[in-house]
Amino acid sequence: MADVKKIATRESYGNALKELAAEHEDIIVFDADLAGATKTGTFKKAYPNRHFNCGIAEGNMMAVAAGAAAMGLVPFASSFAMFAAGRAFEQVRNSIGYPHLNVKIGATHGGISVGEDGASHQCCEDFALMRSIPGMMVMSPADDVEAKAMVKAAYEHVGPVYMRFGRSAVPVFHDEGTYKFEIGKGEVLADGTDVAIIANGLLVAEAIEAGKALKEAGISARIINMATIKPLDEELVLKAARECGKIITCEEHNILGGLGEAVCGVLSEKCPTPVRRIGVNDEFGHSGPAGELLKQFGLCAEHIVEVAKDFCK
Repeated sequence: MADVKKIATRESYGNALKELAAEHEDIIVFDADLAGATKTGTFKKAYPNRHFNCGIAEGNMMAVAAGAAAMGLVPFASSFAMFAAGRAFEQVRNSIGYPHLNVKIGATHGGISVGEDGASHQCCEDFALMRSIPGMMVMSPADDVEAKAMVKAAYEHVGPVYMRFGRSAVPVFHDEGTYKFEIGKGEVLADGTDVAIIANGLLVAEAIEAGKALKEAGISARIINMATIKPLDEELVLKAARECGKIITCEEHNILGGLGEAVCGVLSEKCPTPVRRIGVNDEFGHSGPAGELLKQFGLCAEHIVEVAKDFCK
């Protein structure tokens, strides 16, 4: 995919906020001293009076965002996933989730691809944490087009939303002119009958490449982009299970508590189906180049192909 345009979804987040703000005066943005990294600096440059730096105090930022939402504004609170979901969990739960306030959390730098920042910043637990909060929407886009559409959908949704955006540039495979995003709906990118590969985030592009390689090997793989982890598109999961008989989930997250467990939860109750989960295997990451780390942890097309071939023997 070397000739394919690549954009980091954190860039998409900043651009989407700027575009939305031109149409909606109730949008304000909070940041925890990371506007350059989260790319909300794009919004700040265009609307300096609607951007507020809360400093390195993420819990306080979430409480302030809750207050703004209670006043009728639509705040987007931004920081690294480790801090937005982890450090500020108690405030997100009690100040945003419990009163079901209209706060949108834009978390960047999630997963192993944070790279050299190391284990302390490579948050692979955020899906699990945010899924556990009643009423919280949890989403992770696969490319630039989907990310921008997701931000717009989050604004239009009334209630708390958690969105994870990536640090690394990823291939843009959606057509901006035709793509439609809907919270809670997955997307079939390629049909198949032998195994269904359900992925989100940067692993969707890897799943697409894996599907092509599997086709050459005589294995028909259905590729599904599941950008919304909560609420999960149960109908699409069950359809894939019944028609393919085998499911592989792929996520840049711990195999505990994320997309894989969400899929397994649905299948165990409604359509028991063999599942293989690809993700971080209940361990911490470590410092290193993002690309090398993704391969080391098996978060790549090559590993998906290996798992699928073994699964479909």
